[in-house]
Amino acid sequence: MHSSNQVNQLIMSNQISIRTASAADSSCIRHLFETGVNDGQIHINDSGADIDNLTAGYFQDDGRSCFWVAELASQVVGMIGVQCIGDDIAEIRRLRVHDDFRRRGIGATLLDNAVQFCREQDYVKIVLEVRVERDPAIHLFEKAGFFLARTRESEGHKTLDFFVDLYTDPTSRS
Repeated sequence: MHSSNQVNQLIMSNQISIRTASAADSSCIRHLFETGVNDGQIHINDSGADIDNLTAGYFQDDGRSCFWVAELASQVVGMIGVQCIGDDIAEIRRLRVHDDFRRRGIGATLLDNAVQFCREQDYVKIVLEVRVERDPAIHLFEKAGFFLARTRESEGHKTLDFFVDLYTDPTSRS
């Protein structure tokens, strides 16, 4: 593991890379998924099946879905996925950044990559959900132009549903 100063220097020197995930990343992706679960509780009905089978979850729909990892000094430090959920709608899933590397722009870089992919695939709308306890992620989504659609509660857990329409420029909104 790198020190905080070393990590900041690596990030500032653009040594972070975003690449398409491969089967070789499976254990790192599973680890990020498991450590990202709040209080050891998996989201309702979330088995992580897409994490266990990336090919079926993200690579079997003619390029309409994808999954990426962020690497820093050959270490997987983050991940994000996009799944096609309709002809014109994509869902951003599994945004995670390793605890030691948070608040350094990696999540924003991953999110930007996913949104750009959605634009290239001509999606009209992107949706995502996040637990209410994840303040940094919520701020990241709002900063990226996502809007809160609704708040849901199930089994004592609040989830926020966000969206962004890609047929307008989210950065032009006030």
